Amino acid sequence: MLNRVSTELDLIEELRMRRWAREHYAPSGQRQPSWHPVVHDEMNKKDLETGVAEATPTYAYTEV
Repeated sequence: MLNRVSTELDLIEELRMRRWAREHYAPSGQRQPSWHPVVHDEMNKKDLETGVAEATPTYAYTEV
């Protein structure tokens, strides 16, 4: 199920965010909850690729 934030992104913006996430990679304990879910997703993917995957929470935007 897509959340509201991800549906508002166009493809180019999502790719820019994913690139930013790779260039500014931070270990899971240093990631800010305020970062966009796409950034968290890409950093989690990099964790898996580098073999440092651990139980990392994925932050999802929920509208109140």
